[in-house]
Amino acid sequence: MAFWLAQSRYGQDSDYIQRFDPRFWTVNFPRPMMSSVTVESPDSIRVDCEFYTEGDLAGLIWSSEDTLSHPLLKYETHRDYSRNTLRFHWKSSGLIPLDEPNGPTLTIEGRDAAGAPVTWYVRLWNYATGSPTDADIVLPFSKLEAGFSLPGQPVHVSDIDRMFISFVPDGFVASSSELLQHPITAHAEISQISCEGHLPLLEIGNVILPPHGERMATAYDDAYNQTPTRLIREAVALGYRDTLLHYVGMSHFFQLVNESGTLLVQPGGKLAVSATRWHNSFLNAAKAAGFEVILSLSYEVFAAHCPPEWQQLAFDGEAGRTGWDPPSALLSPANSAAMRWLQRVAMRFTLLQKSAGLPLRFQIGEPWWWITPDAKPCLYDLSAAAQFGGNPPIIESMKQPLDAAQKALLDQAGAVLAQSTIDLAGAVQHIARGAVEVSLLAFTPTILDPEMPELARANVPVGWAWPTFDRLQLEDYDWLTDGADGLRRQAYHSFNERLGYPIDRQDYLSGFVLNPEDAALYWPRIDAGLDEAAERGIISRYVWAQPQIARDGYTRLPPTQDETMQAFDDVLYPLPLGRNTGVSPEFSTSVAVTSSGHERRNSLWADARLHFDVGPGIRSEAELKTLIDFFRARRGPAKGFRITDPFDYSSNRMTDTPTALDQPIGQGNGTNATFQLSKSYGDQPEPQIRNITRPRPGSLRIAVDGAEITDWSYQTGGRVLLDSAPPAGATVTAGFLFDVPVRFLEDRLDIVSSHFAAGEAPSVPLIEIREDL
Repeated sequence: MAFWLAQSRYGQDSDYIQRFDPRFWTVNFPRPMMSSVTVESPDSIRVDCEFYTEGDLAGLIWSSEDTLSHPLLKYETHRDYSRNTLRFHWKSSGLIPLDEPNGPTLTIEGRDAAGAPVTWYVRLWNYATGSPTDADIVLPFSKLEAGFSLPGQPVHVSDIDRMFISFVPDGFVASSSELLQHPITAHAEISQISCEGHLPLLEIGNVILPPHGERMATAYDDAYNQTPTRLIREAVALGYRDTLLHYVGMSHFFQLVNESGTLLVQPGGKLAVSATRWHNSFLNAAKAAGFEVILSLSYEVFAAHCPPEWQQLAFDGEAGRTGWDPPSALLSPANSAAMRWLQRVAMRFTLLQKSAGLPLRFQIGEPWWWITPDAKPCLYDLSAAAQFGGNPPIIESMKQPLDAAQKALLDQAGAVLAQSTIDLAGAVQHIARGAVEVSLLAFTPTILDPEMPELARANVPVGWAWPTFDRLQLEDYDWLTDGADGLRRQAYHSFNERLGYPIDRQDYLSGFVLNPEDAALYWPRIDAGLDEAAERGIISRYVWAQPQIARDGYTRLPPTQDETMQAFDDVLYPLPLGRNTGVSPEFSTSVAVTSSGHERRNSLWADARLHFDVGPGIRSEAELKTLIDFFRARRGPAKGFRITDPFDYSSNRMTDTPTALDQPIGQGNGTNATFQLSKSYGDQPEPQIRNITRPRPGSLRIAVDGAEITDWSYQTGGRVLLDSAPPAGATVTAGFLFDVPVRFLEDRLDIVSSHFAAGEAPSVPLIEIREDL
């Protein structure tokens, strides 16, 4: 389907928002503290904080430039705040009050009149009336002065990048990393927000795309700093509907406790207050917009806060670590304390979903035994070793041949993993009293790595087989963006054979683009992956994920009229072509004649376009009636069809019987398994190449390096998909019979009965259709 990587608005709909609109504030803070911002009403926001060290500081941020929204939905950049006045009511609890040193301060980052970068610190108490925790604040920007007391340093407000209000706990000590004796929970409510004066409004994108059938994925670790209201607005505006898949993350949702000077996750699975309020707001906003939400929880935990005994280990003691920076640890499915914590977290999120009145839907996200970069399986933490007999056989590398004992260990690991996911699903079902849909998400490039063929024993356990879970969800973004179509297809086949989930019980996640410089290459493949999943019968397809969608401007467009109406009828012209049928290959060449009479010729087409005249083949009134019926059924030129060129319809010479070695169609690179059929005309080094889009599938024969193979399938558009990607340098060849896609050239068919009776053949011109590859 069509898509667009939008970079900015070009005449699309827009609207206006008040500057300092509550939806577009963000928060930022250092680890280990937690904070969130939520919209409480059209003119108010709330900031919740959990402080763990004496030096923790959070900022509530307004940015002059919108760097987080999709380009079609951004608000305009306007750095001049002169003659603006910001008013709001302040109410806080647990924070240093407004009137004390280190109390809430407006930090303004911009440039002075000479263009030099400057940061100003404006004490809010200087502009407040009321009490230190409950006050009205008026900020007349053109009269703002920085400093602890007034008069202070004038602020140049005509060139501001961003401003933020600081939040610090009672007992704050700047730059200190000392743990507080007890964590401090605090919040501030900022209400009655209004902006007055010069240019109080900002233009904002107001695009509302029609639904396109895809769903959006979000993640709290990526969006904790934004308001949920902002995220839901974006999903609706970009045409996503029905369901949001929301990963709760691995680092920002849990409460921490001090364990001998180290902050670790709270064993009972308590959620951070800030995360609880954020998710309450997110779930309620989703429901109001007509979305259901799948809450996703994985086996990953931010490594700095994960108890060491919960973590998966390789045989040499190396801990399993993801490649993120900073890294996450992998919870051991064999550790009962870790699994209890995971279950309690899942139950708490399910209760939030229940309180929002949403259907209960839960995803177990990517549960697996980790493999280190050098292929060591992480099966040897103390809990796992005990479950595996106390002294399990050592597997130094999953890429080496394994003996029977090592394979048996992998089977045991698979059984433990399966039971842990079943127990997690059971905990959710218990708290939901059974009325919950549980899905399992698997990442195929890791757990079905072809260099580790035995890994599926541990990471695709048969204990997951249908109907253990309600839905199976697959993602394969490494292979998808690398173009490894053969591996992707093999993975679908492997999961179908091993687990047996019906196609209507499978979902697909397409994405993602980690680095913006890869956007132009990866997004076409991601978009095509959505279409391919739809062709396989996958109803629920998710784009992973919202931050990349917004950053790169990915815009999935609804089907056009041409896409919804079948523009090609895959039928053969119904009449035999007579001996007088005309066939005319046509090129387009520009010829420039110089003053000396020499020519400069430029070939504008890489391939010829065929013209046919099938009128001379009409031999009876019965055939004439068949032609008229066929013409009307195609609505004249509106719909294409097939015709067989009587002079050229085979890969072997022109009309000979095809063989598997007739035409080279590509070379292997170790990952690509999809090849376009083509036929070459003329000798090397510059043969004319003709892409074949309408072969006769029953005639197809394929060979790799001269050996005919049968493990392939035909795709639309003249593409063949090999079950295994050919090795680098291997030559892929094909043999086939083929037809030509054509349409009637004209909107009318001129036939005169008396002329036909007198033996005069009508003219029925056809023209070849150029089909997209």
